[in-house]
This record gives sequence, C-alpha cells and structure tokens, in this order.
Amino acid sequence: MRLIVVDDDSAVDPLVRALGSRGHQVDRRRRGADLLTTHHRYHAVILDLDLPDMPGMQVLRKLREVSVMPVVIHTADDEERSVVRALRSGADDYVVKPSGIGELTARLDAITRRIPLTARIPTTTVVTGDVRVDLLAGEVEVAGRPVRLTRLEFELLRVLVEHPGTAVSRQQLMDRVWGDAFVAVSHALYVHITALRIKLDRPGLIANVRGYGYRWGPDPAKAEQAPLPELLRA
Repeated sequence: MRLIVVDDDSAVDPLVRALGSRGHQVDRRRRGADLLTTHHRYHAVILDLDLPDMPGMQVLRKLREVSVMPVVIHTADDEERSVVRALRSGADDYVVKPSGIGELTARLDAITRRIPLTARIPTTTVVTGDVRVDLLAGEVEVAGRPVRLTRLEFELLRVLVEHPGTAVSRQQLMDRVWGDAFVAVSHALYVHITALRIKLDRPGLIANVRGYGYRWGPDPAKAEQAPLPELLRA
C-alpha cells in the first residue's frame, strides 16, 4: 500500500521506517499543502494536526472536499474535543502519540479493508489520443515523445485528466495546485494553462468552459448529440 505520512516531527521517522519494513511504500511530507497537491498518488494518509503551514484540521477538511482516501489522525493532542472534531470532519480514526507501530498498522489495515479494492487503486496512466500522462512517474508523452513540464503545469494537468470530459472550475484548480484559491492569482492559472497548451500542441484538448474553468477532452454531452455518420444512418 502506498502511504503518505504528513508530520514535521522527526520523532515519526522510526514509524516511517517501520511501515516500510512491513511492505508499505511510504513517503514523508512535512506540510499540509504537500498532501493536498499529491494525495492522488496514495492509498491512505497518516496526518498530524500540528503542521507548520496550516492546521491539520484545515488540511483534513480541504482533503475531504476532493477525496475519500482513508485518513488516520496521529497527534499528541488527546483532548476529547479534538477527537470529536476530527472524526466529524472526516477522519477515519484518531491515534494519540506516542503509539505502538502494531496498533497503528492494525487500525490502518482495518480502515482500508472496508474500502473496495478498486477504490483504493489510484489511476496511474491516462491516455487521450496520442497523449499519455503517467500520474505516478510525473511524465507526459505526445506521439511517443516526452514533453517536459514544470511542477505546476503537471499538477494542473493531473487535475484535468483525472476528470476527462468534465468541466473543472478555476477555483478547484487553484485550490488543488496552489493550496488555497484565496491566495492564488487567477492570472497565474491562465499563464500556466496557456504554457501547457503550447507544450502539448493539441488544439482543443484543454477546452475553455466559459465563465467557469477548463475541460480535458471533448464534452461527452455534445459527443452523444453528434449526428451519426452516413453509413450508420442508412
């Protein structure tokens, strides 16, 4: 299972190593924003509530707006009020530090068993025409040739290809890529979308949705209404 541990306390390093020794693929991150922009790569998250960039409770609420991935809160805060708030905000379990690796692993396994297997396996590769996007490796190919994107360009592309044929709002894009639409500049979004279109060189693949946002690929509703070819109408 691919796990992400979001905690800036070096005391969790033994936990990360122990999870890895039990066969999990584990990445350690220190900021809540790191989880919000990369959560698609993981099956579950172990999340601290005390983070340097934003409160862990805020991270949890933002994550729940876009994902149902299992979340285990792992924190030193043992107040009942914090436990209740976390569970009501979408956490699947709450473990107080310090905790035993056996207990934490058992709780994590119990949570992930309740989720259908297909829902726990992230889509790793999206192919649209001759455009291939490897979400896990962070690589893009067009007609078999690699296309180099900046980190922000790739994260924008990730959000779009995860919802093919579906309009994604500008606010959703800014929330997911910059972490907070209130501090992101919409002009920066336009600049990066323009650069992405130029690099992919596939007109119409990233479509404007007027007054709303952008869409990856054709609109399914219009495709269904398209007239049948002459041979099929005969």
